[in-house]
Amino acid sequence: MSDSVKALFFDVFGTLVDWRTGIARESERILAPLGHALDWPAFADSWRGEYQPSMEEVRAGRIPFSKLDLLHRRNLERILPRFGIDGLAEEVLHALNRAWHLLPAWPEVPGALARLKPLYLLAPVSNGNISLMVDLARANDLPWDAVLGAEIAGDYKPKPGVYLSSARALDLAPGECMMVAAHSSDLAAAAACGLKTAHVARPDEYGPGTGEARPSVPVDVAVANLSELADQLAPSRPL
Repeated sequence: MSDSVKALFFDVFGTLVDWRTGIARESERILAPLGHALDWPAFADSWRGEYQPSMEEVRAGRIPFSKLDLLHRRNLERILPRFGIDGLAEEVLHALNRAWHLLPAWPEVPGALARLKPLYLLAPVSNGNISLMVDLARANDLPWDAVLGAEIAGDYKPKPGVYLSSARALDLAPGECMMVAAHSSDLAAAAACGLKTAHVARPDEYGPGTGEARPSVPVDVAVANLSELADQLAPSRPL
């Protein structure tokens, strides 16, 4: 199967980067000096909880396509009152929203991607906008060949156009591309478009024992982490 795959497409939030830890830490760094004492993981969870509803507004055609940075900012302003926060200066709001650009990769990710890069084209197929993906790549040494996904398609996963436009951008057939994600719904949508699929377990994505330890849909490959995926797809290139 790997012989027919020429490109690996990666979900990013949760699959490659630890959004919960990153948002909690950065929010505390920014807000604690201003006198705010919050349950920081709960703040991260609340912010992330608005992610799918905000994108559904776009997917359903109720609002025009908006980059994820803009949706994140709207969602931030929506959740702040829940935590008793108001009156933040614009520069503080901007810094908070930039936290999504600074998320840490899961520990094995950079090394595993380095092993895969000589054999495959690598690209994020994320709901994150291009500048966000570029900043995450620079912060975590993610060696992309291209940045694909929502902003290229003008829509959000799991809409078929996001996967299909990513394959077209590299002049590849869907079956020559493999979607790599920690979320079964993402993989099911990719498979329906003809892509190969690989599930990466992230059992602690939303806190200990809260993420997907295994896929709930049929996939071509299921691994415990990205290093194990590299073991399978690039076995002759050890770290």
